[in-house]
Amino acid sequence: MTYSKKVLEHFQCPRNVGEVEGANGVGTVGNAKCGDIMQMFIRVNDEGIIEDASFKTFGCGAAVATSSMATEMIKGKSIDEALQLTNSAVVEALEGLPPAKIHCSVLAEEAVKAAIDDYMKRKNGEKRE
Repeated sequence: MTYSKKVLEHFQCPRNVGEVEGANGVGTVGNAKCGDIMQMFIRVNDEGIIEDASFKTFGCGAAVATSSMATEMIKGKSIDEALQLTNSAVVEALEGLPPAKIHCSVLAEEAVKAAIDDYMKRKNGEKRE
């Protein structure tokens, strides 16, 4: 399997690893078939801007790289902008993924949305549909 330089860079030197201090949104997703588990942490300010984002991922190199890239892509964005993040955008930002690893980018998108769901639930006492 061949990975782009960008995937290898985000796998070998991932950004935003660990838990965000004062996170007010946490999302956990997993794929039982491949064993990848992603946990995404976000801290959203009063204006609805994601001030910080981080992750903990148990999985393959592509899972780590997609988690890393997704956090980079949502930092500084509004909730609405972050909700527009797609797995395709993550793959494009990483300059491609092998077909067998596309599911990792789907998990990254789902983890971001799960963290936002958690944030909205905590903020409003309800879940975004």
